[in-house]
Formats: sequence, C-alpha cells, structure tokens
Amino acid sequence: MNLSREKPKLIVVLGPTASGKTEMALEIACRTGACIVSADSIQVYRHFDIGSAKPTEEQRRELPHFLIDIVDPDEDFNAGTYMRLALDCIKGLVEDGKKVVVVGGTFLYVKALLYGLLEGVEIDREFRDRLARERDARGVVSLHKRLESIDPVSAGRINPNDYVRIERALEVYHATGQKISDHQRRHGFSEQRFNAFKIGFLWDRERLRRAIDARVDAMIDRGWVEEVKAIRAMGYGPHLKPMKSIGYKRINEFLDGRLDFETAVESIKTDTKRFSKRQSTWLRADDGIKWLDPADEEGLILEACSNFLG
Repeated sequence: MNLSREKPKLIVVLGPTASGKTEMALEIACRTGACIVSADSIQVYRHFDIGSAKPTEEQRRELPHFLIDIVDPDEDFNAGTYMRLALDCIKGLVEDGKKVVVVGGTFLYVKALLYGLLEGVEIDREFRDRLARERDARGVVSLHKRLESIDPVSAGRINPNDYVRIERALEVYHATGQKISDHQRRHGFSEQRFNAFKIGFLWDRERLRRAIDARVDAMIDRGWVEEVKAIRAMGYGPHLKPMKSIGYKRINEFLDGRLDFETAVESIKTDTKRFSKRQSTWLRADDGIKWLDPADEEGLILEACSNFLG
C-alpha cells in the first residue's frame, strides 16, 4: 500500500472477548456508512461460526464485511497472510472511497496491519515446545539445517549451536510465513501505516467475567456442539489449528469422551477468562488507545468516530 501521501483513516475497535466491541463496530459502521474488516484468527475459517462469534447473515447483508469465511479449516493461515490480505482489502476500499472499521480480538493481526510484523510476533509456546523436543531428540544442528533450507541468509548469520536465535528465526517463519532475514531487511518503520483512531473497551473484571459466562452459555444454546460435530463430519479433524482454538478444543475433548459436558463448558469459560486477561494486558500496553465505557458513552463514541472519518 502506497502511504507516501496522506495516510488513510481507519477506526480500530479493540477489546477483550465479550466486551461488546463487535456490537460497537456495527453501530459505528451503521452511523458512518463504513465497511467492516475483521481481524479475527478464527473468523477467517469457513464453518467456524458460533464459537468465533461471527456476525450473522443478516448483519452481513446489511453491512459489508471482509476477511470472514475466506479459507477452509485445513488451510494454513497466519499473521503474515492476514496482513497481506488486509492491506490489499483496505487499499481497494479506500480507493473506492469507502470508510473502514477494523474490529477483532486477534491483536497480533491488528498490530501486523498497523505496524508490520517483526515486533508483533508473539511467543508460540506450543511451537517452541515442539522445537525443544526435536532439539532434545536430534540436536540443535538439525534445527539449524531446517532453518538453512528455509532461510539460508539467517542460517549463515547464526552459529549452528545458537539455539535461542535459531528458535526465534523458525518461530517468526512459522507465525508469519516470512523469513526473519526479510523482516530485518525491510522492517525499518515504527509509525503506523494508517491514521488510525483506536478505541478500546476495558470493563471491570467481575463484569467481564459475567459477560463471558453468559456468552458461552448462549453459544452452547445456539448449537455450538452441533456445529463442531458438523465440521468433523465434513472430514476436518480435531488436530487442525482452528479446532484447537478456545472453545472448539474443549468441545472436541467432550466429543472424544475425554471430558463430560459440564466440565467441558466450565473449561471453556475458564479458558476464555484467561485469554481475556491476556488480551486486557496487551491492550493496556498500547498508549495510543482511547479508553471508553461502551455502556455509558455510546453516543460520544459514535459522534467521535463520525467526526474522525468526516
């Protein structure tokens, strides 16, 4: 995207799970005539509807939504893929004179969109555990050889016994689909690509916990378990990445007989609350977010967004 002149304006609506960010994004889009671009790592997958809290078909008919239902469950998708698609999508919308609201809880995707990827690549504990097992079984040199096949430039710079740097280079490639040497070559920017008005919702902890409990119960009532059964019946197994996401993982464990139903539901609630806490920590670290209470300030939020977009 060419940002040599005036930066395109974006509204970015952020908040932990169950904070009301999706509803507020819809209100903003209705008020301003904007399109909505999703930044959610599960909403990109077809069939994963209830557990990812996708907008309804009616909502999607009323307002244009983008980057939802774009890949099958067994297709690889990462922050690098999202960044490229989102930049192309927003470029096209801006060139058509459209206003854009970005909303979603996958903050790595938001950070990749606004700033690029190198500094936004988060630690993937599961991937690091796999690397550690391979290191213990086959030695550090085997990982260096794997890096050499992916990114010979980085492999040439890193000592074959320097496990920490090898691990990070492989992790960046795993998370973004791009070589760390390419990141290091071109990642000279720290300013946002866009003129972004970032709105964040941070409720008090107890209120958010109650909202999460109610949200999970509502998803179960809407047929979340049946949705997972249907996905499995299509041939998509529990080993796939989206099937390991919050909620879907526990439902698969229930369907496989490893958890009873009540335990599965309570585990989903607990997992979601832990994830929400991590989201809140990430949000508080961003001093560019305007903090608002959606319950008390909806009118002010809508007015501010309308004034910003013009």
